[in-house]
Amino acid sequence: MNENPQYLGPFYRFAIDQVGVGVHAIDKNGKTVLYNDQMRKIEGLHSTDVEDRSILEVFQFEKEESTLLHVLSTGKPVNRVKQTYWNNKGREITTINDTYPIFEQGQLIGAIEFARDITALERLVYQPLRRYNEPITLSSLTAVSETMRLVISKAKSAAQVRMPLLLIGEAGTGKDLIAEGIHHQLTPSNDQFISLFCHSSDPLLVNKFREELKNVSNSTIFCERIDLLSLELQKELLHILQTSTGKHNLFIASVGSDPIDLVASRSLSRDLYYYFASMTITVPPLRERKEDIVPFVEDYLRRLEDRHGQSKVTIDSKVQELLLSYDWPGNLKELELLLDETCTMLTMESTLTEDLLPVQFRYKLAVQDKSQVTASDFLLTSEKDLMPLDQYLREAETYYLQKAVEKFEGNITKAAEALGMSRQNLQYRLRKLRNARN
Repeated sequence: MNENPQYLGPFYRFAIDQVGVGVHAIDKNGKTVLYNDQMRKIEGLHSTDVEDRSILEVFQFEKEESTLLHVLSTGKPVNRVKQTYWNNKGREITTINDTYPIFEQGQLIGAIEFARDITALERLVYQPLRRYNEPITLSSLTAVSETMRLVISKAKSAAQVRMPLLLIGEAGTGKDLIAEGIHHQLTPSNDQFISLFCHSSDPLLVNKFREELKNVSNSTIFCERIDLLSLELQKELLHILQTSTGKHNLFIASVGSDPIDLVASRSLSRDLYYYFASMTITVPPLRERKEDIVPFVEDYLRRLEDRHGQSKVTIDSKVQELLLSYDWPGNLKELELLLDETCTMLTMESTLTEDLLPVQFRYKLAVQDKSQVTASDFLLTSEKDLMPLDQYLREAETYYLQKAVEKFEGNITKAAEALGMSRQNLQYRLRKLRNARN
């Protein structure tokens, strides 16, 4: 047998890309040196996203949470660890990992990880949503605007007729809250609320759902974002729903945009749409119902007071003005995450003031109006407070790259050449900065 590494190299590379597990290896500095096709499928990345980059740049977790970095620091293998993290596209990933140190002549030179994707299985959740430590009811949802009052009214009607229902709206608008609210509005009530997260086209997802549904009855089943499934899996899902009769289950689904457009673009099966189309509710984006923003914040602070016994917190008028001026591309979910971060700063304060808002949110407000961001913002003057270096560099990079792309009227190739980097590298950096803003 020829064991010459040069001769076997192509065979090794082919084998690594064909195995059914993800393979990710890093050197002693944490830089990626091996990243196979299966790992790219699991994490939704490309080679250019990870090549020669520290994994802390690519994935949003702390150093102590990375099994690869843990093995690199200890020199000891770690097996069968379940790891949930977010990649640079904001997608949640769950894997079972076996991680080993790599030694050469007694010296630790890196670490390698073998990952089995269980994201699809983990996303099949059989429990009510409890983000507020209490069931979500239609009466507990913030609905000051006329459009949201109409949504709540339609949701109550949907609970009465108990027919398949389609919820339409952008990501983060709270379609999941409406679905659970309908579940708690049912009379007679259903036994359980089940969420099927259709964020992956892994056949395991639908296959497991088919098997589990055989033992499910008298339940509310929410199929979140059916438009993210492949058309083939949508066809299988429809067959499952149509054959699940006589068990008194209520099926609710959601899509991320106009279903007619989704059908036209072949992102949504026409037949699956027709199954749910007998009753539809469109949940408007937050930018179109800004009168709900301040009441939502007040409701959030009230829940915080009830849950943790904090003193009553009011909202400063300047903060209200800032919240209302922002466009909220991430909708209600983005506002909720902002409040989660902001309220960790609350100790004895009785007023939520501008200085308590995260710096990155205040920068988002400035970026929203490009005329507010100029080169002078990055000059150091005696009147300015110093900011952490990594934050300064991040903001300066955002400004510089945006101006470069604008200079070449959106032509990424020309901008990359002018900046002295590859087109792929510039695209990676722009994606990373865009995800950080969202």
